[in-house]
Amino acid sequence: MRLLIIGNLDGQIGAAARIAIERGASVAQVDNVEAALESLRAGQGADLIMADVRLDIAFLVKSLQSERINAPVVACGVGNETRAAVQAIRAGAKEYVPLPPSAELIAAVLEAVTEESTTLVSRDPKMTDVLKIADQIAPSDASVLITGASGTGKEMLARYLHGKSKRRNHRFVAVNCAAIPETLLESELFGYEKGAFTGAVARRLGKFEEAKGGTLLLDEISEMDVRIQAKLLRAIQEREIDRLGGGHPIKIDVRILATSNRVLDDEIAQGRFRQDLFFRLNVVNLHIPALAERPEDIPVLAEHFVRKHAEANGIKLPAISAEALAKLKRHSWPGNVRELENSLHRAVLLSAGPEIGPEAIVLGGSRTAAGATAGSGNGAARVGRTVADVERELIIDTLAHCLGNRTHAANILGISIRTLRNKLKQYNEEGFAVPLPREGERPAV
Repeated sequence: MRLLIIGNLDGQIGAAARIAIERGASVAQVDNVEAALESLRAGQGADLIMADVRLDIAFLVKSLQSERINAPVVACGVGNETRAAVQAIRAGAKEYVPLPPSAELIAAVLEAVTEESTTLVSRDPKMTDVLKIADQIAPSDASVLITGASGTGKEMLARYLHGKSKRRNHRFVAVNCAAIPETLLESELFGYEKGAFTGAVARRLGKFEEAKGGTLLLDEISEMDVRIQAKLLRAIQEREIDRLGGGHPIKIDVRILATSNRVLDDEIAQGRFRQDLFFRLNVVNLHIPALAERPEDIPVLAEHFVRKHAEANGIKLPAISAEALAKLKRHSWPGNVRELENSLHRAVLLSAGPEIGPEAIVLGGSRTAAGATAGSGNGAARVGRTVADVERELIIDTLAHCLGNRTHAANILGISIRTLRNKLKQYNEEGFAVPLPREGERPAV
């Protein structure tokens, strides 16, 4: 991921940057908010902005919103700057990170924004066959459509393709078409000129120009509005784009990868996706099987995730007991690899000894580590209840299962992140307890 730090790198903010680099982030630094905005307008790009809480966070957030720059802001400052932290959150910062920085907290914040690994662990023949084709087509410039259910690892496969391509020394830029509001997606992709709309105080390069020479991933492209699909089709056909408010076309040099968890033939039939765009994107199709269809991957992935989360949490590497592994193999994994990782992450935290036992494996709708059965899994328990009540319980249980991770929960539920956020806002307003983001991510104020 790309982290932009605003503030002096001397002292504690510098320590936070070093931790981020150790966790695999690419870090850039500027001294003030204006320099940060100039960098972003010029197409330098950032997946996350970490800003000194003493800076004008309100102006930064307002500028990002008015200029349609989609990058979350995290404020950071010494632990006793409580008032400034509260003001930063009220101004629109997503989180507050107290300094001196905790490695675990920095890791949690980075993980919440992006999971950027190109390591694909597999042993099952169905998946190794997919990887063989990926290796064969990676050096080409052909557009690739990666399909599969939510949580199967479509973005990771896209990063794998980029890492083995001739463009690997240039940028990999991902755009989540489901997470960015429709009104912002066009400017996010194509950029804009000064004065193109209210708030466009300077030229800003879009993701196509940001990915120059590299790879552009259009994640969950089925969520893209048909009007923007038309502009995307022209960009692919003509190898040029028009910035919003621009007077002449801009030549582009990117490889296009796209993912979808929907059946695009059905979307085309319903008039929600352009057939001509589908043909342009689907030069090569890589379909990732559901985890239940590749059972030989379960043990090797389980070991991989246990090692990953034990190291991340400073825990001595535990073994997976035969009983726990058998429990993993029996599960149907509706949330696929993402659900498996969440389950093993939780198991690492819950295990008290040198071995992960079956009691630490919390699956399905279970609400507690003790394995309490979720009422939502019992058909009789639903009788006499409203659809809204059952839906709320399902959403909140799934969110708890995902340790509060909104993106993961939305994918498991099969809804957009926008829909999930709207539902959670409604539940909060109605007084229901909504799981917070995973531990360590909330502001310590």
